[in-house]
Amino acid sequence: METTMYDKLLQLPLFQGLCKTDFTNILEKVKLHFHRYGKGIHLAKQGETCVQLIFILNGQVITEAESEDHLYIINEVLDSPNVIEPYSLFGMHTRYTASYKAASDIDALLIDKKYILTQLANYEIFNLNYLNMVSNRAQTTYGKLWNNHSRNIQEKIVNFILSRCSTPTGAKTLSIKMEDLAFLIDEARINVSKTLNEWQEAGLIKLNRKRITIPDLSLLAQTAESAILK
Repeated sequence: METTMYDKLLQLPLFQGLCKTDFTNILEKVKLHFHRYGKGIHLAKQGETCVQLIFILNGQVITEAESEDHLYIINEVLDSPNVIEPYSLFGMHTRYTASYKAASDIDALLIDKKYILTQLANYEIFNLNYLNMVSNRAQTTYGKLWNNHSRNIQEKIVNFILSRCSTPTGAKTLSIKMEDLAFLIDEARINVSKTLNEWQEAGLIKLNRKRITIPDLSLLAQTAESAILK
């Protein structure tokens, strides 16, 4: 394997810290599947059973998560290198919580669950990386529950989106009816409409029919926080 490929694989979250000797041993024992996905092809779909780890080596992936009541859909963009839902591989509910589609031609590395249990689990650094990743997600989710207080309608809307996204930064799209969003955050529809239109005039979002496009969620969150401090 070329040195550049070694370096790219060692940048992946679960392999960081492994020396090349250990990684060479892993390659000799673990069956790795390299796969290229064309633009628009799904890597995984919401509700499917997670039976492998999917590492994104290059390009971007679009995620799509639909609420159980089908009232709204949230789309995000994930950059590489990345790994898709490592927390869904074990536990009581081993199904993907979102769908993942290639935003362009991408290369991915797939490792079956059995090889993770029989081979990769023998490496302390891999186990530590895995535990840190799962623990960080649990702590972040728990933190969202405690910090999900809203002092005005701007915070209510931002917190609604933040609490349902996997990352607090980057581009997001929320597909939802205005009246459903108002109902879910316990606000009058006219107030929600007024706030969203103010954000659109400020260039923070773009409104279309049943769709709110957010170029940068972190910028929107900062704006909502600044409105409170004034």
